[in-house]
Amino acid sequence: MKFNVSSSDLNQGLAAVFGAVPSKATLPILETVLFESEEGRLKLTATDLEISIIEYIDAEIEEEGAVAIPAKRLLETLRQLPDISVFFDVDPSHNVKFKTDKGNYKLMGEEADEFPEIPNMNEGMTLTTETELVQDAIGKTMFAVSTDDLRPAMMGVYFDISETESKFVATDGHRLVRFVNRNLKSEKPVSFIVPDKALNLISKALDGADCDLTVSDDHAQFKSGNTIIITRLINEQYPNYESVIPRDNDKELTVDKNQMLSTVKRVSVFSSSTTRQIRLQLSPDKLTIRAEDIDMSSEAKETIACDYSFDDMEIGFNAKYLADVLSNVDGEEAKFEFSTPNRAGIVKPVEESEGEEMLMLVMPVMLNNYA
Repeated sequence: MKFNVSSSDLNQGLAAVFGAVPSKATLPILETVLFESEEGRLKLTATDLEISIIEYIDAEIEEEGAVAIPAKRLLETLRQLPDISVFFDVDPSHNVKFKTDKGNYKLMGEEADEFPEIPNMNEGMTLTTETELVQDAIGKTMFAVSTDDLRPAMMGVYFDISETESKFVATDGHRLVRFVNRNLKSEKPVSFIVPDKALNLISKALDGADCDLTVSDDHAQFKSGNTIIITRLINEQYPNYESVIPRDNDKELTVDKNQMLSTVKRVSVFSSSTTRQIRLQLSPDKLTIRAEDIDMSSEAKETIACDYSFDDMEIGFNAKYLADVLSNVDGEEAKFEFSTPNRAGIVKPVEESEGEEMLMLVMPVMLNNYA
């Protein structure tokens, strides 16, 4: 195999697929990137057996072939090169020689046939949408994905695509987010759970305007521009999240999102490092946020203006969970919906883009004065 390629293009291509190279590989072949010539271009593939990433880059192919090359050493070498041409020459014994006008380098490659087989997605169902829509949905939900191995179904984002809309859901038991987008639809309803690691890679690696989403029984493929990401799905039943969303939260509070977020962050510094508990005291047009750490004899209290016209109420939350939710509210104002201090609070943006609907839920923590 012989080819000539720009060091910059190859560096970008390797960086795109490197996310699928495991840091601690169970098989040495997984530490490599598969180089293949395909239709006059260079095809790079990496996999950890759960996630596979394929990237196509332009190259001058002098002699077609395939070889698996150690990923880390090659990438570290290319990162130190300026944007120059690199010529690769692979002999039948898989010795990989590459040279530039700066020097010559040699690596021992692996037989391409030893590289794991990538899932074939030709039989899956394909939907075409905008890459930005997919990345936006992931960005709005991924913060609430669970890291609890005992609840594997919650360790990813639930995609529920119907004839009228798409729902993207994530929950860790303490908070829940449901993002609805009515621009992505499917003639045949489909639902699946995409794992957390794949979501991170999808949000960063896809670079085209459009995204082809292909779903089979066990895998999902996201194809955009020159990049293809294939991930194994979480084959578990997603929890009945609708049942935990309160329907009778009739006490509404509207507040400046950024002001409340900065207040929560400041006040939480004085909360217990164990519980991270803060108190929200609601009274007409006034929101007081308090925290205390009895062990450290520290406390803080701030009051901010809000739009609230219901009975006084005090409710407690974990400061980190509340801050995470506020950080993901679009626009300048957030709307809270409460019922009682022991029922979940609902958070929504006041203004939403057409065809979108965002709902977040935060579970309260029990306060001493009503425990």
